[in-house]
Amino acid sequence: MTAQSASPRAKHGALSGIKVLDLSRVLAGPLCCQMLADHGADVIKIEPPSGDETRLLGPPFTPDGDAAYFTAVNRGKRAITLDLSTEDGQAAIEQLLGDADVLVENFLPGTTKRWGLDYHTLSRRLPRLVYCSITGFGDDGPLGGLPGYDAVLQAMCGLMSINGTPESGPLRMGIPVVDHLTGYTAMSGILMALYARERTGKGQRVEASLFDAGLSLLVPHAANWFYSDRTPALLGNAHPNICPYDKFSARDGELFLGVVNDGQFRKLCDHIGRADLRTDPRFTTNALRLQNSAALRRELESALASLEVETLCCELMARGVPAGPVNSVPQAFEQPHARHRQMQVVDGEYLGVGVPIKLSGTPGAPGSRPPRFNEHAVLVNAG
Repeated sequence: MTAQSASPRAKHGALSGIKVLDLSRVLAGPLCCQMLADHGADVIKIEPPSGDETRLLGPPFTPDGDAAYFTAVNRGKRAITLDLSTEDGQAAIEQLLGDADVLVENFLPGTTKRWGLDYHTLSRRLPRLVYCSITGFGDDGPLGGLPGYDAVLQAMCGLMSINGTPESGPLRMGIPVVDHLTGYTAMSGILMALYARERTGKGQRVEASLFDAGLSLLVPHAANWFYSDRTPALLGNAHPNICPYDKFSARDGELFLGVVNDGQFRKLCDHIGRADLRTDPRFTTNALRLQNSAALRRELESALASLEVETLCCELMARGVPAGPVNSVPQAFEQPHARHRQMQVVDGEYLGVGVPIKLSGTPGAPGSRPPRFNEHAVLVNAG
């Protein structure tokens, strides 16, 4: 199976017939709306006259002139520009709202109220509208209304405090994990609200904040702290509750071992020719392995030093021991299984990541290439 091609729009997906107005910019909101588009929703991206900031966040840039960053979260949409601070812009969006099911916005709290586009105002005229607000910290409380960005939330929510080594100190995770989860949280809330609307006939406001999403990522670290009163520390690649669950060096590279139970540990020891470790009193249970993790690492890396990563990982996985090579981004997408799962989209000059949610009865499909700036301006004039 080859890389998946994009479709003009996934008209027959689970969300076929749902109209979404995407007023969001940057990452969490656009990602949420792209996933809705991948599953059949008609998504209209409404940008300010200056455009979505991510169109400029390059290099690299596409042949159309947009930053590659923008293409990652905006496929399958139509795009227009409106100045929502003006009467003309507000009249235009009012026209588009007439048959819309969902509105997604990530303005600073209070902005849409000034424009008469807040949920309270719109819901009186459009009671079936599902209105999703994505914010940094929510509308109220000590930090309510303040701006939020992924890396700042990684710091504030404790994520950096467990990511890194004593030598490196706290590190930002290399992906915008808080933004990404907030996009999924927003999408989940929208789908729940649409489902509830089927029963009640009424829409509702969905709120997704980076702060809440960031704190929710602290699994199992928050629970460990709740029950032990011990502050989680920098982990490197290790796990606070499982051993061996870490990166190791082999003859020709690095691999990650995810050994979560005693049976897997015994299989690992047998396969690498160290059956003696099975009965070593330091390593017979997970709790003991955690206590003696440094000694276990020395024993394992001594045995792994003569083995090749790819062969070892394949053989361990076949025996039920989770293991994988530490791949680069290109290597990750070059894996035969990534092609089999259609996790790269190729559509002319557009390249993207595939659809991660697979439905058997109403499958999604990656939408058409990301829209050019104001490409579909005729939408407003056409009604």
